[in-house]
Amino acid sequence: MGSSTFPLFLSSLLLSLATLTLSQLDLTYFERNCSETSGNYTANSAYETNLNSIISGFSTLREFDYGFFNLSAGESPDQVHSIALCRGDMNQADCNACLNYTAAELKRVCPFNKAATAWSELCLVRYADKDMYGQLENDPRTCAYNTMNVSNPDQFNRALRDLLFSLSNEAAAAGPLRKYAAGNASAGSGNPERVYATVQCTPDMDQLNCATCLQYAQDELQKCCSGRIGCRVLRPTCVLRFESNPFYNQIAVPLPSPPPPPPGGKFPTVIVIVIASVAGVLILVFISICIFKRRRRIETIPVKVETPPADSEMSGIDSLQFDFDSVVVATDNFSDANKLGQGGFGAVYKGQLPNGREIAVKRLSRGSGQGDREFKTEVALVAKLQHRNLVRLLGFCLHGQERLLIYEFVPNASLDHFIFDRIKRAQLDWETRFKIIGGITRGLLYLHEDSRLRIIHRDLKASNILLDAEMVPKIADFGMARLFGQDETQGSTSRIVGTYGYMAPEYVINGQFSVKSDVFSFGVLLLEIISGQKNNCFRHGEDEEYILSFAWKSWREGTALNLADPTLGDGSRTEIMRCIHIALLCVQENIATRPTMASVALMLNSFSTTLAVPSQPAFAMQSNFEFDRSSSFASISNNSTTELLPLSRNEVSISELSPR
Repeated sequence: MGSSTFPLFLSSLLLSLATLTLSQLDLTYFERNCSETSGNYTANSAYETNLNSIISGFSTLREFDYGFFNLSAGESPDQVHSIALCRGDMNQADCNACLNYTAAELKRVCPFNKAATAWSELCLVRYADKDMYGQLENDPRTCAYNTMNVSNPDQFNRALRDLLFSLSNEAAAAGPLRKYAAGNASAGSGNPERVYATVQCTPDMDQLNCATCLQYAQDELQKCCSGRIGCRVLRPTCVLRFESNPFYNQIAVPLPSPPPPPPGGKFPTVIVIVIASVAGVLILVFISICIFKRRRRIETIPVKVETPPADSEMSGIDSLQFDFDSVVVATDNFSDANKLGQGGFGAVYKGQLPNGREIAVKRLSRGSGQGDREFKTEVALVAKLQHRNLVRLLGFCLHGQERLLIYEFVPNASLDHFIFDRIKRAQLDWETRFKIIGGITRGLLYLHEDSRLRIIHRDLKASNILLDAEMVPKIADFGMARLFGQDETQGSTSRIVGTYGYMAPEYVINGQFSVKSDVFSFGVLLLEIISGQKNNCFRHGEDEEYILSFAWKSWREGTALNLADPTLGDGSRTEIMRCIHIALLCVQENIATRPTMASVALMLNSFSTTLAVPSQPAFAMQSNFEFDRSSSFASISNNSTTELLPLSRNEVSISELSPR
């Protein structure tokens, strides 16, 4: 055997040994979802012919596809699209076998469904009548777990959380060919158990979408699999699995390399000519497809782009700009029937785009220079943010004096509509409130530590927490936010904006703000969620006082549960007490003793974490919270967002919008 072929033979031998167990694995594990929303096809139709063509093609897929396949067959309206993914430690033979089995079984158990998804032991197969490539999708999804429990759930869960965090970052940051990571960790000192895990995204997901999908999967895992010895969380664009025993190959199958060039490093001239010709044809086809798709998109959603002036601060994100006439049509000319709320900056309207998507349009008051500034801040910040617990900015509009922000429509309005309403707050049991608290925590943690730039919200309050159809919280209204580089931690200002009752003392008195300012606001908000009452008029019997005062007094007297909303009943007393404890730590007067949002997330998710003893909160014993900052400043308040201004300035107060 020649020296040039021996390394190749050795590599093949190692791969064969590494994947030997995979070939022996049972393929009977099967989860599927037969979508009813896309409709059905008929037997022997063109759609079924195209679907059969894709399924039969799985047996001939080549090694250079890296275990991920994006296939389509036929022409519209009978075109079928499919995405298939094999686990990252599989060789091509096992991959093909898994895809063949899974696709055929999926068609059998979902007869005549145009769209379906299946997860088997080692692969994922999806098909539909629409293009799915690059689309981060939340449904369908499922979770399956082993009914046996681990011996030490606290240690095991901590080790699992850290392991999944590390693997998720590794998979999301992986190259474009394969987004897969596997590893194991000890389940705690002195504990013989180990936890093994794999995470994987479909490679059409970019780093942010992959990380988001895996974060959603970890959220689901905490709900359905905490303390179990094994679990799978299966989603359309990512999968996550852990076990207490090894289940994957320790030696992953390496990414195959393209064929080497001929000896001498040069291709024959005829091959160069052929490659150049084929490349030219492919480029022309690609351009034609792009033009065709763009024309179809324009015909489907007639939203034109208005180019802002060259010196505009918006020029970097002009691709998000909506045409004003399109927004007018979507909101029925900003009719009162579509009005969702009114605030100091203007009104919020519900709208509907031509493709049926519902939107919320924030229309700033005309001629407000202050509004322009907050508008530009919000666009520049929110356009860069993508997280499940942040409201999503879809675009904006600049048209004459009109300033519009277009957001996703969130159907359940804002948190204050529930917790401060005597009737509606009964809809929020403790499980729902704790879910909302966790979502707000993750959203703030993303702003403070995980986004590309550190962002301080500066106006976190109940009316700025929107709730979607599943009561998932979304932090909104970034007009007051301040942006920092990753190395910056604090700042100061002489123009103080925010809402009384939520603002930290160092910010109110000295104009200093940091991530710990948001932590203070979170602590106040946490007490409001627990009590169902506003911070500035907390009632207990005949008494009315500031919520921090009552919380601290009750804590010292051992009656902290008096703070809890009576509609919560006697359930979950331990969790409620722990959340009150965490809230008191967040509202400490000393900035250094307040936890970060990362610490808050840990304290909420791990009851084995010991909490520090809180001291008296800021403002807790103030009989009148709305004190004067100094003789050179006056306060302007309208029971919403408040600004402290120098007396020499003549500006209106800032009032955040009502919920969308």
